[in-house]
Amino acid sequence: MSTTPEIDDRAAAVLRGDLADASFTTDGLAALLGPVASAALERDEATPALVALEAAGPVPAATLALLWLLGRPVRRADLDRALPRTGTDGVVAAGLVEAAGRGDDDQVRALVDLQPSSTRTGGVDVDWWLASDPTELATGAPLRPDHVLGVGEASLTLLRATVPTRVGRALDLGTGCGIQALHVAGHAARVTATDLSVRALAYARFNAVLAGVELDLRAGSMLDPVEGERYDLVVSNPPFVITPRAAGLPEYEYRDGGRTGDALVRDLITGVGEVLAPGGVVQLLANWEVPGGQRWDERVGSWIDRSGLDGWVVQRDLVDPAQYVELWLRDGGSTRERDPGGWHHAYRAWLADFAARDVRAIGMGLVTLRRPLTEAPTLRRIEEITGTLDERLGQTIADVLTAHDLLQGLDDAAFAQVRLVVAADVTEERHLVPGETDPRVVLLRQGSGYRRAVQVGTAVAGFVGACDGELTAGTLVAALAAVLDRGSDEIAAEVLPIARDLVRDGLLRLV
Repeated sequence: MSTTPEIDDRAAAVLRGDLADASFTTDGLAALLGPVASAALERDEATPALVALEAAGPVPAATLALLWLLGRPVRRADLDRALPRTGTDGVVAAGLVEAAGRGDDDQVRALVDLQPSSTRTGGVDVDWWLASDPTELATGAPLRPDHVLGVGEASLTLLRATVPTRVGRALDLGTGCGIQALHVAGHAARVTATDLSVRALAYARFNAVLAGVELDLRAGSMLDPVEGERYDLVVSNPPFVITPRAAGLPEYEYRDGGRTGDALVRDLITGVGEVLAPGGVVQLLANWEVPGGQRWDERVGSWIDRSGLDGWVVQRDLVDPAQYVELWLRDGGSTRERDPGGWHHAYRAWLADFAARDVRAIGMGLVTLRRPLTEAPTLRRIEEITGTLDERLGQTIADVLTAHDLLQGLDDAAFAQVRLVVAADVTEERHLVPGETDPRVVLLRQGSGYRRAVQVGTAVAGFVGACDGELTAGTLVAALAAVLDRGSDEIAAEVLPIARDLVRDGLLRLV
């Protein structure tokens, strides 16, 4: 019998207070566990955390971490002490735990995974606690098909990438436990969240009440529950995993869209414009197949063209079919050691599915779409950017969209009249051969967002170094030409197109 937690507003407020007072927060856990155990937990290794928590003794944060992060039983008396106002009876009533008895030494076991989450939304730092189904780390077993996922790396990537612009109406497609919807609620007047999974919506409802946030929750597949409506912002961590439709293989509601290949992502990209208000933005995570004889950017680019929207696609990773299979088999809790027969059966079925479509690789990335204010799209960027993402990626994406619009209205003559400043996060690196005075390589490095590193020549480096907002780009070009003893037209032809790109990527800003 599958259960999900429930709580009312009053009990939620009391529980929030208890959790905060217990220092069961991201900062509190980081201090309690230390960097080694925290890093091990991210790799799904619990032993260092157990050692740290046992050393801490039955302090409130340790009791709650053992119970809800690691799935270990705790004493009723210790849980009552950790949650003095809610008590064990309160979290039993909420469906978060089950208790063996009412004695101090009777064991209490978790029914859910409850983790603290910290983020910045609407210009404010907030702490939440998010309930989801227990993980494989806690249960030691494969995930159930209707498993409701908690906060994973994919969730955090989309969280970081979401533009923080204040909007009227926002939509979270495939909300899961509700993390994206809660985040967007910080800068949206109204948030609608949909999911095909009734269990996921129950968790999202619980998490919204626990956070004190109002969400409009609707059951249904993808865009069906919001047909005919218009939104200013749409976010989605959809069930994008490319899973074979083969007998005997588990299908997980949180990740498997029930379509062949990457059809779900294709249909979402080409169809989501139907629910976008003019100027509305969509941000979603996606996987796409790369068949033999076709480049990934051609395939995804054709979807962007069909969407009729401005499109910006960033491929973050590209893996071969075997790597992809191993990633998602482990994600579902399947291991070669636990079930060698099931592992090999699923592995072979997955490879056969890819081979049937001649899939040579699978791309993973982030898609940003926007309904143009004009009739025709003007933005089409399809690129590959790897490396670590910065927490401020969402603001960078918003700035890039704004810069694109400003540049659209500036021809070469008009651009020469703008004043530019170097973004605050940009640094310059010069690489020299020992003994030489002139650099062989000059890099402009972005400290936030996508953390771009742009190699430039001496003339562009000199131009950027002089961009302090005082003089126009044309004036700087003329001064640079005089210093380098070259023609102004020659310097302008070399510098200004690159300067446009630097504005477009956020390394330079228009004053």
